[in-house]
Amino acid sequence: KKLILPGVGAFPAAMRELEARRLVEPIKEAIAAGRPYLGICLGLQLLFERSEEGEGAEGLGILAGTVKRFSFEHSVFRIPHSALKIPHMGWNQVTRSRKSEVGSRNDCPLLEEIPEGSFVYFVHSYYGDPTDRSVVALEAEYGVRFAAMVWKNNLFATQFHPEKSQSVGLQLLNNFVNL
Repeated sequence: KKLILPGVGAFPAAMRELEARRLVEPIKEAIAAGRPYLGICLGLQLLFERSEEGEGAEGLGILAGTVKRFSFEHSVFRIPHSALKIPHMGWNQVTRSRKSEVGSRNDCPLLEEIPEGSFVYFVHSYYGDPTDRSVVALEAEYGVRFAAMVWKNNLFATQFHPEKSQSVGLQLLNNFVNL
């Protein structure tokens, strides 16, 4: 009834494995049919058209955009670059996305009973950069502002690990189960 794609690992290897197991089309079909989808970490990244990892690996193409490697050369934040390590690993605060052209992103059903400014646990070197910013439900900052969660209709995906994010993550998972 629902589809969960968790993931830890390399984007190109994960796409090769999905292709070898003939899962690419069933995943796309399930999402297109309205089945609730929850992507976790790499499960978020694989939704995009391509990744900088592995010299431009192609993804599922469900969301327009690119998965980018953290680079702090042009950071606008006042954190010393030496303090920012890759992979980004640890607790970070997330905030609801700013109001987009299509309205507020505060009505995401997976965020019910999750306080604004909650902390969640991340482990990643890459992040999804959607072309359409209206899909961004949560943002975080780590040298750059990035999409910590995307949401579009029945599609939900987190860059963070809800299973490691204590009560906040458990609430998010519970909200997904109860959709």
